[in-house]
Amino acid sequence: MTKYFNLFDLSQKVDVKTEVLSGLTVALALIPEAVAFALIAGLSPLTGLYAAFMMGFITSIFGGRPGMISGATGAVAVVLVVLAQTYGVEYIFATVILAGLIQVTAGVLKLGKLMRLVPHPVIFGFVNGLAIIIFMSQMEQFQDASGAWLTGSPMYIFMGLVLLTMLIIWGLPKLSKAIPASLVAILSIFAVVVAFGIDTKTVGDIASIQGGFPPFHIPVIPFTLESFLIILPYASIMAGVGLIESLLTLNIIDEITETRGQGNREAVAQGAANILSGLFSGMGGCAMIGQSLINVSSGARARLSGIVASVMLLVFIMFGASLIEKLPMAALTGLMIMVAIGTFEWASLRTFTKMPKSDIFVMVLVTLVTAVLHNLALAVIVGVIIAALVFSWDNAKRIRARKRVDEKGIKHYEIYGPLFFGSVTVFNEKFDVLNDPQEVIIDFEESRVVDMSAIEALNKITERYHKVGKKVHLQNLSWDCKKLLKNADDIIEVNVIEEAKPKLRDEMAVLN
Repeated sequence: MTKYFNLFDLSQKVDVKTEVLSGLTVALALIPEAVAFALIAGLSPLTGLYAAFMMGFITSIFGGRPGMISGATGAVAVVLVVLAQTYGVEYIFATVILAGLIQVTAGVLKLGKLMRLVPHPVIFGFVNGLAIIIFMSQMEQFQDASGAWLTGSPMYIFMGLVLLTMLIIWGLPKLSKAIPASLVAILSIFAVVVAFGIDTKTVGDIASIQGGFPPFHIPVIPFTLESFLIILPYASIMAGVGLIESLLTLNIIDEITETRGQGNREAVAQGAANILSGLFSGMGGCAMIGQSLINVSSGARARLSGIVASVMLLVFIMFGASLIEKLPMAALTGLMIMVAIGTFEWASLRTFTKMPKSDIFVMVLVTLVTAVLHNLALAVIVGVIIAALVFSWDNAKRIRARKRVDEKGIKHYEIYGPLFFGSVTVFNEKFDVLNDPQEVIIDFEESRVVDMSAIEALNKITERYHKVGKKVHLQNLSWDCKKLLKNADDIIEVNVIEEAKPKLRDEMAVLN
């Protein structure tokens, strides 16, 4: 039997052994995460596990990023906490379905392209904040059932097993990459605990994962406008958070694998997965950067690993719960700490003395908002807004005017830099209307008229010259600037627009 075969991606060869072993590792890592996030939302552990299965299975088959793993996430759980406490689990299922419909709509409308507006400092901050969240979330494993920190022998044993797990994950790839180091680490720690009868915290100490196939269930809520208005805000936030986290994770995996995913396809798949998750008793979710990094770092590059991970998770729930519940939490904790270390963009620390201060500020702010508030969507939105404001401020200062008077006594203002809402004040200060000659040319060959504020500025400057009986010509406007002025003709009157030079007219003809 050949080592490779194609699955869904006909242009891509799939290493079956690597994909299967990587999927098995991810399945084991999904269990404590799904259980923990369900408990955060105040829901049954099986609600998180069912969501992890459904999200992972659907997005692995139909998603836009092979190798990316989806499941129940903390970002979604935080959104649903208040709704679960106030209205109960049935409203959770209805909210997840509505959120899925919103995400499908976003994918169909091709809104995934909006991720182009997320600058790199925001992505760095997002990733670093997420790494801190992953690391800090593992600290609770060093506590007992009452929330007190482990002490004495229990602490030393747990810490030793965690460090041994991390050592295996770090050292094994230097010797051999035949089997994913994460899987070897988990199985090795399990073997050590069983062989020596070590008493340490296990998966079963968190919650039981025993269950059956996810039951089909239509949410039992009143189908009224009032119910819709209750779930709509939560569904909208959940859809936004899910898409932002999923598309950012997609971009990160793209960079690691040096391939390109499809954002709009992923949005549709995430939405479909959430719809089915709500119908099959799951809490919904989105892409998981930690598990995705485990997957790709184990060598997985295709859809098979995600399918194996989700199917094996269901197998564990239905048939292997008694065995999986004996897995030492120290092994999974060590694995997730290594994921946190690998997730953090250490290269971003070297940019502090080399990159613009505004970019450093945006990166640090997004990191803090992500890590402190655990609100990924808010962190990204804040970062994008601040980056946009900084960009506008920087460009507002770049508009300049070269001034000269030609042999005919006509004064030329050669403008360079963008003319938009942020730069109109500086633009207006460039002109000496009272002392200028009778004829003035404002040349835009090296500038662009960007928005309505810029058009209004042109209108005002031509009016100022007109009031003192002087002629002003606008020269070398680009074809799109002329189109913008023509569209605004009924609202704002620009007195004189001189025809473009022949070369520019030829360019306009080609573009049109």
